[in-house]
Amino acid sequence: MSNENSDQLFNLIKSLSKGEKRFFKIYVSRLNNSADKKFMLLFDLLEKQKIYNPEKILSKEKSINPTQFSNLKANLYFQLLKSLKLGNSSNLEQLKITEMLAYAVILYNKCLYKESVKMIDKAKCLAIENDCSILLLEILDLEKLVIPKTIESGNDARVNKVISTTNQVTESIKNINVFSNLSLKLNAYYVQTGFSKSEKDIQNLNHFFKSSLPIYKEKNLSFHEKMFLYNSYVSYYFFIQNFEKGHLYAQKWVKLFDENIEMKKHKLEHYIKALNSLLAVQNKLYKYKEFVQTQKQLIAIKRDKTLILTENINLNLFKAIYIHEINRHFMLGEFKSGTRIVAALELELNKFIPKLDKHSVLLLYYKISCLFIGSGDYKTAIKWLNKIHNEKEINLREDIHAFTRILLLVCHFELGNETLLESNIRSSYRYFTKKGKLSLYQKNILDFLKLLLLNSTAKTIKIHFVNLKEKLLALEKLKFEKREFMYFDIISWLESKIENQTVEAIIKKKAKIKISSN
Repeated sequence: MSNENSDQLFNLIKSLSKGEKRFFKIYVSRLNNSADKKFMLLFDLLEKQKIYNPEKILSKEKSINPTQFSNLKANLYFQLLKSLKLGNSSNLEQLKITEMLAYAVILYNKCLYKESVKMIDKAKCLAIENDCSILLLEILDLEKLVIPKTIESGNDARVNKVISTTNQVTESIKNINVFSNLSLKLNAYYVQTGFSKSEKDIQNLNHFFKSSLPIYKEKNLSFHEKMFLYNSYVSYYFFIQNFEKGHLYAQKWVKLFDENIEMKKHKLEHYIKALNSLLAVQNKLYKYKEFVQTQKQLIAIKRDKTLILTENINLNLFKAIYIHEINRHFMLGEFKSGTRIVAALELELNKFIPKLDKHSVLLLYYKISCLFIGSGDYKTAIKWLNKIHNEKEINLREDIHAFTRILLLVCHFELGNETLLESNIRSSYRYFTKKGKLSLYQKNILDFLKLLLLNSTAKTIKIHFVNLKEKLLALEKLKFEKREFMYFDIISWLESKIENQTVEAIIKKKAKIKISSN
């Protein structure tokens, strides 16, 4: 086994709960295999290690032959997966259906056709109940083999039913495939670049989205078809910054789960994604009362004993709850209390960050940086901004990388780091010019900071701030420049300097007005 797989084995063992470890030991005790003792011994040794160290295991345990070590690890890895599959089979409906389908195939191969039909009917009912179209198609394929072997009265009706159901399921799978591909592609666009930046972006996206959609009647769609359809529409409207329409489809998405409560159990990750999307648009639209109610729904998942919270679900929940609690503080303009969340959850954050995707990590770092800027702690903000700035995967979320540079300039200005400010202005000019993406917003800020370095006195500095504010307010009215203002409230920062108030005080006043108007 390669080093990568060795790490996978170690990570798998470390991810096991106490119950899963106990079940694995019971599972192994039933195998009655001479190799059991050796891979159980390896399991115990790996479980005790805090850092993966194969050399230490081989030097300590002489009964493990170094030449057989690779095969032993491979065997342990797959036995663990089998144990986890068995341990979770009573909880996961898809595994139940797959198991029934396997039993039906075994019975068919034994020429026990009637018994096979009974198992097929059970599997089919469960697949229809849980809207598992792909598994249902596999069951129907097996049923087509069994029907000719069980010729009896009523077969014609069964044949017609199988054909009709197969046609419906095939059409449903086709739609699910189109809708899920759309949402995946739109998400990939967003993760790479952020919001649409030009008329050309929107035209290309409109053409791609509308030409990809099949002809459909929404009321006739299955649960899964609607789930992926609403997901793709939310992604589309979010990308083009039509948050009102995005809000409409995010509401439909969540309502779909509220009307199909059992599906929350079977598609819990998608339910979290739906709530996350609704919270994102409620945040953008300052619908604070709605936001708080949706946030309660999200947090309630952690306390719901009827739901199975896997490691993956806990990771998704942590990310969504953490980000939206930060967003709630942004909406209220309560930055100092927001920074206390970071301090309180930093240990948990450090535990989950290695498991998070790069996009989520960048987003978290950026939001945390903005919290500290809003609270006036520019030194700590730089620490978090540098985590983004030093990230090697620069092609991921180009917009966040661009604004990280802007925020670093603001922080260095606030801290009076003139030398660092000067060098960062030069490097930012080079970066934006090289990328061919120096927007009017960015140019105005860079020119402003450069001007402050060259020519600023107690008398002129306030004039420079007022002039920049006027220029940016004019830009804010332009369709493809106003997107820049969503990343950082530069106007409020300028006003704090002009009015000699804290950024937090300025944003709090504005927040009250925005929230009361919704």
